[in-house]
Amino acid sequence: MSLRRNMPMQIDLNCDMGEIESGLDAELMPYCTSANVCCGLHAGGPAVAARTIRLAKRQGVTVGAHPGYDDRAHFGRRELHLADDELRGLLRYQLAAFAALCDDAGWAAGHVKLHGALYNQAMHDERIAGLFVATVRQFASHLRVVALAGSPLVEIARAAGLRVAEEAFADRAYQADGRLRSRTQKDAILSPAAAAAQAVRIAQEGTVLAHDGGLYRLHADTICVHGDSPLALATVQAVREALAAANIAVRAFGEDED
Repeated sequence: MSLRRNMPMQIDLNCDMGEIESGLDAELMPYCTSANVCCGLHAGGPAVAARTIRLAKRQGVTVGAHPGYDDRAHFGRRELHLADDELRGLLRYQLAAFAALCDDAGWAAGHVKLHGALYNQAMHDERIAGLFVATVRQFASHLRVVALAGSPLVEIARAAGLRVAEEAFADRAYQADGRLRSRTQKDAILSPAAAAAQAVRIAQEGTVLAHDGGLYRLHADTICVHGDSPLALATVQAVREALAAANIAVRAFGEDED
């Protein structure tokens, strides 16, 4: 577990986008300061990603690559076990495609955040984390790695010389060990009101109330609201309102860097 180093009165708010074509991204975008844009394999596609990047540019929202497994049938949320060269190629392919779309839009990518099962595996499997970090370092070392707060990936990425944004989740329940409660379990997804309260607790106190009632301490640079949920818009609105009421500014990570 990572202990909170400071108590910032500002936080980044990120959403996963470019995964569906319902038009919801346009409604979510004004409430976010960074967007994780699907690279077209677990969902979406090149046209959806391109539109999302241009939408973010119009709103002044930072964009990042959101690569996942090539498994549309399970929305990238089924664990796969790829050989090293297969996983490296999967990541490289998506990073390169995303970079090209950002170039076309004239809007630079700022970060990379894994999706779904690949995200969860990289947070706790050091082989996958190491392959991910090595691929980013080789092909996109300018990107900040978004990693689950307190996970081994945080230190692996930093040890490789990469910048890191530690991430917490507003709309997901936590286990006592700091892992996210599985979506297959009851109460894994929080209501908008509960998500708003959790976001404020994370930003102000550096803690989350785990499902067993205990407190898990963390440091977060960014808070995520999932963009594919039916409650996504209500949740991100509630989170922004609660953060504002608590006098917590919402700003993209890295804005104060030289």
